[in-house]
Parts: sequence; C-alpha cells; structure tokens
Amino acid sequence: MPKPITHARHEWEIFKALAFCFPYGDNDMITKRNKLMVIGLLIVMAGTVLAACSSGAKSPLLANDAVILAFGDSLTFGTGATPEESYPAVLERLVGRRVVNSGIPGEVTGEGLSRLPEVLEEEKPELLILCHGGNDMLRRLDQQQTAGNLRAMIRLSQERGIAVVIISVPSPGLALSPPQFYRETAAEMNIPFDDEALAMVLSDRSLKSDYIHPNAAGYRRLAESIAALLKKSGAVQ
Repeated sequence: MPKPITHARHEWEIFKALAFCFPYGDNDMITKRNKLMVIGLLIVMAGTVLAACSSGAKSPLLANDAVILAFGDSLTFGTGATPEESYPAVLERLVGRRVVNSGIPGEVTGEGLSRLPEVLEEEKPELLILCHGGNDMLRRLDQQQTAGNLRAMIRLSQERGIAVVIISVPSPGLALSPPQFYRETAAEMNIPFDDEALAMVLSDRSLKSDYIHPNAAGYRRLAESIAALLKKSGAVQ
C-alpha cells in the first residue's frame, strides 16, 4: 500500500527556513547573550509552527454501524472507473463503515447546497466527506460564492450533529494547487481537511483516466489518503 500523503516535508522546509533567518558565527556582531536569545526564539518559533502544521481538528469516533456520506461531483461518483473502484467504495472497505456515494457528475456547489438537506435526511450519516467545487472552477464561477456554498453545506451538517471533513479540489492548470478558500473554510469551521491528496493524484499521469479524473489506482490512492485523515482526526481507529 502506498504511504499516505503527509505534511512532513512542509514541516522540514519551514524549520530550515526559520533556521536561516538568523545568522550566527564568530564574525557576527551579535553578542553571545543575543545569540542565546535568538536560538531560544528559534526553538519556540519552530515548535509553534511545527505544532500548527502537525495538529488538526478532531472528529468524534464513529460507531461501528455509522454511515459516512461521500458528497460531491464526478470525483466522488467515480468517473473514470467502475462503481466498485470509486473512492467511496474503496474507503468503505478500508474503514469498515458503510460509505454512501452521493456524487453527481457535473454538479456545482450551488446545486449541491440545494440537494444536500434531502440527502442528509434520507441517509442520516454521522460523517460527511465534502469534495466539491471542481465544476465551479471549470465554469469560472465566483470563488467567494463557491466558498460560501461550501460553508453553508458544512453548517447544514453541523446543525444536525454531523461531523464534516473537506477534501480540497485543485484548480485546473499546470500548478494543480487548491484555492486558498478550502484551507480558510476548514480553519473557520474547525474541521479536518486534506489539500494534497487530489493534487498529488491528478499530477501523476499513471493515476488519471483523463485530464480531470483519476483512474482506479488514483481513486484508491485518494481513498487511502482520506482513510489516513479519518484516523488522524479520530473518526476511526
């Protein structure tokens, strides 16, 4: 099984950047006392930054018979693979809970927001995995509205006592980096999120069925990353 995607490399780069912010050496004009103060400050800053990178919002432990709702568009539906190879189907096998695939190809977040209340009422999940927004970006819809729709879907779920995690969707293009509003929304709503898994999958030709969709191997990699996120957040053991 491939190793889950982590933030370890970001933590190391941040530590190195902090270390080089403060010059020291025999030829410096900094006194020994100031050097000790700088080193102490460096340790505190590095510890704070690394804690922020490695910490995350928590989710309640799911019951063994809990329902997980995977909600989104074609990336959730599993376009490019068979139904058994979609990420919700693979995730179900990984975490030992029923995972409902509620992905609608071509759906934008405004349509998802309208659809979500009925789905929540019907499925009664304990956890919502929200992976939405890709079609908004393809249609170049207003990003503030997209972020607002995501926040509204999260609130609808939380008001019903449903835990939420969010999976960032990368912007189309060469960079394949998710818009900042995913991270900001997760921080604002205090929910776990992953902003690397899809970008990593879609940057690897061997894991794609076309320009914007994974293949079976890609969906498996995505499911493995989501399973790792659920374990890290405490939703599953």
